[in-house]
Amino acid sequence: IDEDRLIHAITVLADPAGGRPVTGVRAKALSALESLLFAKYQMYRNVYWHHAVRSATAMYKRLVEDALAAGTLAAESLVRYTDEGLLHALERPAPAALLGAIQMRRLYKRAYEAPAAALEGRDLEWIAADRPRVRAAEERLARAAGLGAGELLLDYPAKTQMLSLDLPVLMRDGSVVRLTAAGMAGAIDLPVLSDKLYKSARWLRVFTARRVAIAEEQIFSVLDGGA
Repeated sequence: IDEDRLIHAITVLADPAGGRPVTGVRAKALSALESLLFAKYQMYRNVYWHHAVRSATAMYKRLVEDALAAGTLAAESLVRYTDEGLLHALERPAPAALLGAIQMRRLYKRAYEAPAAALEGRDLEWIAADRPRVRAAEERLARAAGLGAGELLLDYPAKTQMLSLDLPVLMRDGSVVRLTAAGMAGAIDLPVLSDKLYKSARWLRVFTARRVAIAEEQIFSVLDGGA
């Protein structure tokens, strides 16, 4: 990223929508801005949504969810903890197998994965939002694979505005236009780029406590049919 070019192109502009002073960039910085957005995509693909990170995240979320359901953790107390502090607090009740696995870095393995681009036409958005339905699907798949409760986890991360922007740009002719998720003439085609990169970085994954074979047909008979 040409950060010097980007920083030196930052300026104060009159917002084309209302005239108030806002921070924007000169048009000469657009190529550096494109590099910044692509680096953001790379962070999602290689760090935030890396399979090991997603496995640990799914395990951690299930551990906390189970503790809340069992009454060993109060929802209002969550904001007081760091990640490590919360793990320590969860040791006070009878330690769960999932807690031990997280502490010993025994991450769940990938039993199945597929990029979002290969899942066109399937209604799977509920995996990122409908926890009761997700748990029911996880339990059905776990039983089918000979696994116990909590030994199979689904993950399908969602962030539809991964490359969102809302920024005024000072053009070379002196006009000010706004670069948003809808794109801008003569600049990066954000809607198309964002959609393609999002589908490339986003993967549906089935994680299991131990390596097992689960047929794709079996997975989607549960996911497509609902809980």
